[in-house]
Amino acid sequence: MTSRQPHGLGRTLAKIFAWLVAVVVVLVAGLGVFIYTFDWNRARPFVNDKVTQAIGRPFAIVGDLKVGWHRPPSETGWRAWVPWPRFSASRIEVANPDWTQTPHFATLDAIDFEVAVLPLLAHDIVIPAINLVNPAVDIERLADGRNNWTFKLASSGGPSTWKLDLHDITFSSGNIAVNDQQTKTDVKIAVSLLGRGIPIGEVMAQQEAASRQGSAEMIGRAGANRLAQQAEKAQASEAAAASAASGASAASVASAANAASTPAARKPGEPFYAIGWTLKGTYNKTPISGNGKFGGVLALQDAKRPFPLQADVHAGDMHIALVGTLTDPTHLAAVDLRLWLQGQSMAHLYKLTGVTLPETPPYATEGRFVGQFHRGASVFRYENFTGRVGGSDLNGTFVYEQREPRPLLSGELVSNLLQFSDLAPIIGADSKASKEKRGDTAKQPAGRVIPAEPFKTDRWTSIDADVKFTGKRIIKQGSLPIQDLHTHVILTDGVLKFDPLQFGVAGGTFATRLALDGSGEPLKARGTVTARHLKLKELFPSFKSMQSALGEINGDASLSAIGNSPAALAATSNGEVKALVTQGTISRLLMEAAGLNVANVVYEKLFGGRDVNINCAAADFVATNGVLDPRVFALDTDDAVINIDGPIDLRDESMDMKVHPHTKGFRVFSLRSPLYVKGTFQNPHVGVDAAALALRGGAMVGLGLVNPFLALLPLVAPSNNKPLPCDQLFAQIRQRPMAPPPGQKMRALPPPASGAKAVSLPASHGDAAQSSAQSLYKGS
Repeated sequence: MTSRQPHGLGRTLAKIFAWLVAVVVVLVAGLGVFIYTFDWNRARPFVNDKVTQAIGRPFAIVGDLKVGWHRPPSETGWRAWVPWPRFSASRIEVANPDWTQTPHFATLDAIDFEVAVLPLLAHDIVIPAINLVNPAVDIERLADGRNNWTFKLASSGGPSTWKLDLHDITFSSGNIAVNDQQTKTDVKIAVSLLGRGIPIGEVMAQQEAASRQGSAEMIGRAGANRLAQQAEKAQASEAAAASAASGASAASVASAANAASTPAARKPGEPFYAIGWTLKGTYNKTPISGNGKFGGVLALQDAKRPFPLQADVHAGDMHIALVGTLTDPTHLAAVDLRLWLQGQSMAHLYKLTGVTLPETPPYATEGRFVGQFHRGASVFRYENFTGRVGGSDLNGTFVYEQREPRPLLSGELVSNLLQFSDLAPIIGADSKASKEKRGDTAKQPAGRVIPAEPFKTDRWTSIDADVKFTGKRIIKQGSLPIQDLHTHVILTDGVLKFDPLQFGVAGGTFATRLALDGSGEPLKARGTVTARHLKLKELFPSFKSMQSALGEINGDASLSAIGNSPAALAATSNGEVKALVTQGTISRLLMEAAGLNVANVVYEKLFGGRDVNINCAAADFVATNGVLDPRVFALDTDDAVINIDGPIDLRDESMDMKVHPHTKGFRVFSLRSPLYVKGTFQNPHVGVDAAALALRGGAMVGLGLVNPFLALLPLVAPSNNKPLPCDQLFAQIRQRPMAPPPGQKMRALPPPASGAKAVSLPASHGDAAQSSAQSLYKGS
């Protein structure tokens, strides 16, 4: 009996094990039958509820929810026998908050993906690929800051032990709509797979060709060709500098040049462009459209892998194109791009970037844009760029620093060949056609010469600036020899300063220091002007009569004003203006060449067509509320002293001046009488003072009735006037001009200077005047 017990226990255990196996097999078979036959749509309410709780926003699978099983084709060995589940769902919706314009934040026609089973044992969720069908996302933000992309995720008790490993995301096409009231953005973006990976070098070449074609359309084919030549020279120069610094070989130099022109191009392991996009809508009320490419979605996960970007966008009359890479795009660590900019005026960039730039002629630039992103302190550089602005070249580097309370734009710019006319749009002095082309709606009042276009002072408080500009050679139509230009522009808290704005003119300098305070209304301006050693013979080098002239022009001015345009500033100006001319020569032809129409007519009335030597000329004006009154305005020539009086009114651009010639020596048969200069700056009128001429003519007729010979007396000009006291005038003008604070009236006029009267001087007064003038401005 006892010997049978082990045998019975073993059989019992075998039966139990067999039953267990049978139960497991039945359970697995039943589970398999259940999985394959279960209607997963019954689980949709549960899934919808759990996801809704997790994201804090209504979530719904409206269509079918399915789970299928299949053997993984990528696995080998026994792992290939472990089936993977494949999940699919159709018509998925994520709701928006109730304040949005659209009901859904995101929608999908369908989604499907599979999950590897064995990694789940290690808490790894491995998904080889997720396929999305027609994804659509609507992004909205209100002016008060509320947005629909911030989700109230359910809090967890601690860090999750599960890790997601997503290998790929695929889709054929998708749509993104953005409505941002804070940035006034309303755009629609369509994205799609490119079908093949495109290397960055190929995209760079395509974009360069397209951008240079755009430059030709903006600044003309000739300008675009010059820009291309400038860019090639800049790249070669940069490569040569890099070679000199490192001692690299010629091959390395060429490589450096390519790297400078195509940032991050041709590096091994560089990701390809995988997704294309198109855009259309408005940004800050400006129509915007464009297209571009970027890398695959999964490239965003690798912080060490540069993420490629390309964009070609039109915004209003601007064309912006870029090719390059982002580093760690999910955290915006750095950017390295080749950037092309084209437009009708650089001032239009303000609407897109918030950077305040002046009005300019049509422009096109290209260069390297690099930057580092830091919270509240990002720095970006548009470095070694080259461009064409109107007919001028432009080269240099801009640096944009994000800081509080305002960002800072700094840089150094150089123009090797500057067209003087390209500076006119800065103050609104360009032609009507030019203004219309750049979209300026302000109209110059009829009959006015001084620009009335208002300054855009509302932009001055959005950014600070510290920019130096040098125009090495200036080309100007006409004969005024302006050689070069240098200026230092400083903008701080709405106060714009030019310190200095200096031109090289006729062997001398013409410098302005100007401060425009646009932080309040109206704008307050204060400035000084200094003219030093402007050589008369260099002002008109093509005239032989001027080559023997040893004299020069020197002058000073100090003015203050209030107003929001050049015309308004002129109409409220207060201060002093002084100028001297020594030992020169003038002629009617010279007046014509200078375009001085009023002076040309006056000259013809006084001297006919002959050349006249100038011993000295002096002008000392006081400006009071926009009216220029002369303390001294006189000219001393070999045969006459000429005094000029009467106001120049900058408020209505009118003149009411009289020219009084006083003959030197004894002249017979002289009918010279005072002349008048009246009218406006645009339509001046010059003529003989009819009242004075009538008096002389009446005297001639009256005396003729008594004795015919007596009729000649009114035609005789006796020597009752002596030379102008030039050295005394120089002494008076030696005092620097003054100006009151902006908005305050200039002090009352002092008594007329003695130079306006006949004063006896030694015969050598001309030499003394020249010596006095030279000593006055020596070393200035």
